[in-house]
Amino acid sequence: MIETVDTVDPDALAPYGAIIDVRSLAEFADDHIPGAINLPVLSNEERAEVGTIYVRDSRFRARRIGAAYVARNVAGHLETALSDRDARFRPLIYCWRGGMRSNAMATILSQVGWRVGVLKGGYRTWRRAVVSTLLDDGAPFNFVLIDGETGSAKTQIIQRLAHEGAQTIDLEGLAAHKGSVFGADVAAAQPPQKLFESRLYDTLRRLDPNAPIAIEAESSRIGRISLPKRVWMSMRRSPRLLIRADAAARARYVVSTYGDFIAQGGAIASAIERLRPFHAKETIEEWLALADARDHGTLAERLMRDHYDPLYQRARKRDDRKPFAMIDAGDLDGPAIDKAARAISALLKRSPP
Repeated sequence: MIETVDTVDPDALAPYGAIIDVRSLAEFADDHIPGAINLPVLSNEERAEVGTIYVRDSRFRARRIGAAYVARNVAGHLETALSDRDARFRPLIYCWRGGMRSNAMATILSQVGWRVGVLKGGYRTWRRAVVSTLLDDGAPFNFVLIDGETGSAKTQIIQRLAHEGAQTIDLEGLAAHKGSVFGADVAAAQPPQKLFESRLYDTLRRLDPNAPIAIEAESSRIGRISLPKRVWMSMRRSPRLLIRADAAARARYVVSTYGDFIAQGGAIASAIERLRPFHAKETIEEWLALADARDHGTLAERLMRDHYDPLYQRARKRDDRKPFAMIDAGDLDGPAIDKAARAISALLKRSPP
């Protein structure tokens, strides 16, 4: 049995045991529904070959060759990725636009005896939902900005807030970047822009729009990721809560949380070099010498004093919104961060201005 699903609402997708993206590996890497598994019915090369034949030679020949590739590839998936699925397995399948590729696989899987769904409109249905929610104009999201100077544990506080039951969005986690020249995630490359937007949309659509959503105050870019228009405009209008901690505590926190980056040979020096256009030669050389001496605590303090704190102060001068609350995060150790998160959670429950 083949079912047609015409919406990407969580309730419509919930009955399915797996979401299967049958597009090529390259299409899947660029963007996909979060949680989907990639079982391509055409490889990157096969898709290019069939497309070329379709345009330049014969539509019939392209379909015949494509059908042979699809049959072989689906057979491979049945013998590997799907070999342990029992009779109750209920997959939802999609391709680019809900056409030949998804229906070909759905037909074969339904003949096995599985109850199969096909997403009407395919990936384009998903992408339209993402664009209409994140990039088109709309009412502001109910955000509360968690703000503070560099090293004030904003991301970790947001993560602790989630454990307190608050609604949160971890933008830096979704973007795999800490938002500075030192912020690249060693363990994971940044996702493509569309995939970031899909992950952000998938997070937002599961939250209550009428309750506050804690989100870190960011610039319009996180590494090479641009924040979508409606999200950024909402952030610019949202109430702001300020996290406070002294420079020494922030320096210690930065050194402890950037351990993977520090361990990468030459990564710190490369990041410092990217700041050369903004500072005197003597300042850059001082920072490089501290990096070479592995005096990371002093380096963190100097970078905050001479670069990041002034940037933050200039940004605050351009923003006439006063914070509705200030939270002292103390030494930024585990108990202090837990205490700050509990205080913020209590404020969010009282509906900030």
